[in-house]
Amino acid sequence: MITTALSTMPFVNYGKTFEKAVDHAPKMSAPADLKITDVKCGYIRGGHSLFVKIYSNQDIVGHGEGVDATPGTYYLVKMLGDRLKGESPLNVNRLFEDLRKRGFFEGAQSGMYVAVLTAIETALWDLAGKSLGLPVYQLLGGKFRDNIRVYMDTALYQNNLPEPKDFAAAAKEATNMGFTAVKFDLDQANDPNKYDKYNWTAGPAEIQRMYDQMAAAREAVGPNIDICADMHGRYDAITGEKAARILEPLNMMWLEEPIAAENTDAYKKITQSTSTPICAGENHYLAYGFRPLLEDGAVDIIMPDLQKAGGLGEAQRIANLANLYYVPFAPHMVASFLGAMASCHVCASVPNFMILEWQIYFEKDPMFKEIITYDGPMVENGFITLSEKPGIGVEINEEGMRKYADKNVPFFK
Repeated sequence: MITTALSTMPFVNYGKTFEKAVDHAPKMSAPADLKITDVKCGYIRGGHSLFVKIYSNQDIVGHGEGVDATPGTYYLVKMLGDRLKGESPLNVNRLFEDLRKRGFFEGAQSGMYVAVLTAIETALWDLAGKSLGLPVYQLLGGKFRDNIRVYMDTALYQNNLPEPKDFAAAAKEATNMGFTAVKFDLDQANDPNKYDKYNWTAGPAEIQRMYDQMAAAREAVGPNIDICADMHGRYDAITGEKAARILEPLNMMWLEEPIAAENTDAYKKITQSTSTPICAGENHYLAYGFRPLLEDGAVDIIMPDLQKAGGLGEAQRIANLANLYYVPFAPHMVASFLGAMASCHVCASVPNFMILEWQIYFEKDPMFKEIITYDGPMVENGFITLSEKPGIGVEINEEGMRKYADKNVPFFK
């Protein structure tokens, strides 16, 4: 009897490990039963990069990102998150509209409110895609393309007083990496030829400096590589016109934001004065903000920032609005690879996509690989391959981000 009892003892726990695993595994109910339980956030880069996680009753988590207009918004995230609790994340467009309209007197027209709303809306798409087992582009109506062309922003900042040879070297570096389009900055606050610290009317020597720098880049890469330049909205209309005209022989892809975003008439005046394409939009919010630019023919190309303009659904609406005017859609992008891939889903879903921004920091700063989780290379030969995973296909690596977190703000609490 003792021998029999001892011989059967190993079988008493047979299958218990599997049963325990089953008991602790998420029990996926129907998508209709999916509910939001919490919204948490973390910040890096001095608060200028906001990362949002939306939690659900089915242990599915959505990830989203907002940029630039995000410092000091922790409690705004918490307030909007509280308004979402108990809601189904599958109603992305309705929830976006509810949050936008409820915030009508809280600043929901632009700026910080919309940047935070953008991060939340993006996380909703990610959560919805994961729950349905579909990539976000499929939820947006399908794709026109599998690969998203990107241009390299060289971050050759003018505060270091780069010379034409530096432009040439940066252009060659980008093309050697496989990029077919390169961008440079032309605004130079400490240009020794500048007459006035506050008045940004450029004199002849400044205009010539801009031309010489871009001409060196063009000569370095030849006629078949796209080159473009950003003026960060710092100059006046006279300078914008002069710069655009002097750059005409270089066959630029575009001249970006020679003046600030507010004055559509001034943009139109510059655009009509030159054959150099004029591009703007990174500081416009929601489709409403792009309507005057498009209706008035103020710019040749629009470049909404999809991490602050209102979200992925709103970005698609902006692109489709631009398509009615035969205007290309070339989004601005200064986010992490989470934001980049989220943008790619929109870029894949619209017919008039032109090109997406890519930053040199992805190649040179290890932080941008540590703060996200993603399988495979980020970019190859100047293209991002669209993720086929459910949701966005890129997730926040909370532990990797922790060492870069803003110390003055709660971190995913």
